[in-house]
Amino acid sequence: MRVETIGDATLYLGDCMEILPTLAKVDAVITDPPYGIGASAGTGKYGRQKIEATADLRWDEAVPPPSDLALVLAAGDRAVLFGGNYFELRPTRNYLIWDKGAGFKGRDFAECELAWCSWDGNARVLTYDPLARGDYREKVHPTQKPVAVMAWAIQHAGHAPVILDPYMGSGTTGVAALQLGRSFIGIEREAKYFDSACKRIEQAANQGQLFEPAAPKPQQEALL
Repeated sequence: MRVETIGDATLYLGDCMEILPTLAKVDAVITDPPYGIGASAGTGKYGRQKIEATADLRWDEAVPPPSDLALVLAAGDRAVLFGGNYFELRPTRNYLIWDKGAGFKGRDFAECELAWCSWDGNARVLTYDPLARGDYREKVHPTQKPVAVMAWAIQHAGHAPVILDPYMGSGTTGVAALQLGRSFIGIEREAKYFDSACKRIEQAANQGQLFEPAAPKPQQEALL
């Protein structure tokens, strides 16, 4: 295991199932686990991952088992799991729905993704086209989310000063957390993605907070 501390971020290179039991409980887990759709064995730029060698590069051949997800959910007071419709989770009406916008219409990509939330609430939708916004020009992970999407998910988790992503990938959740003024803990088992996450999170730490914290909701005073 390797540990890097970058500003308000602590990053672990290793297996999250081994590292999570050693960590204190956090405010919110915001993560994008493998969906089991074979993204690591795709074509084009990432198509050689499965052929080239190590088991770690075949990270998307199966979804995490329920026992792993139970450990992930227990790590935070609240949790947002992208791809929640692929996993064995309790029913919820609280889904965050990322509508990928017109740029994906007519393509083979899914036009939206669903993020399962552990607390009760109404479903919410964000329409955000990553192709039109240019988010994928510097994509280093085959399932890398836009920073804006992960920031939206963090903000929906409410007051959560410490954010954990046990499937960190290239560190997008960490970038979003630091831009929102939160502390971040990330875990990634593949060294090349871990190194990319360190670089991206270091850049975010150097930039400092970019987004203002959400204003507290007004509360009605008790009537005398």
